[in-house]
Amino acid sequence: MMSTQDARMLTRYNAWANKTLFDAVAALPAGEATKPRPTLFKTMVNTLNHLQVTDLIWQAHLEGREHELKALNTVLHEKLEDLWAAQQAIDRWYIDWSDRVTDASLAEVVRFTLLSGNKGEMSRSDIVFHVVNHTSYHRGFVADLFFQVPVTPPLTDLPIFLREVGRPA
Repeated sequence: MMSTQDARMLTRYNAWANKTLFDAVAALPAGEATKPRPTLFKTMVNTLNHLQVTDLIWQAHLEGREHELKALNTVLHEKLEDLWAAQQAIDRWYIDWSDRVTDASLAEVVRFTLLSGNKGEMSRSDIVFHVVNHTSYHRGFVADLFFQVPVTPPLTDLPIFLREVGRPA
């Protein structure tokens, strides 16, 4: 099980990596972020929307409430700027949540229903790990799309975060 310090570090890492990627996407030539490409979510912006959707779903699970999202490929924000504002808000929520969480609550099991209708349960600690791991995975989708521009994607690895930002107290 992760500690509260681990949860704080991982949520801050996730927000930093998201900012690094969003900044790089925003710096691409006009139209590249929304250009249709041969990838699961069709565009960079749609892939980033998927991250927003899943972050909101897991936030609802952590809060023990229902959510109104029906599909993982929902496009909540068509414009990168709007999506970035929303992503910053959910990243801030995860950071604030990790600042309040206790070791005991990280160990608590959360029961939920996936969009598929399947029931699941995970500890809050496992949910945090899943959110960060899932986001890293799909940031990799976007990074791969940079090569189609062609532009070298930004580096968003944990060791770079720790070197540049350091471990939170």
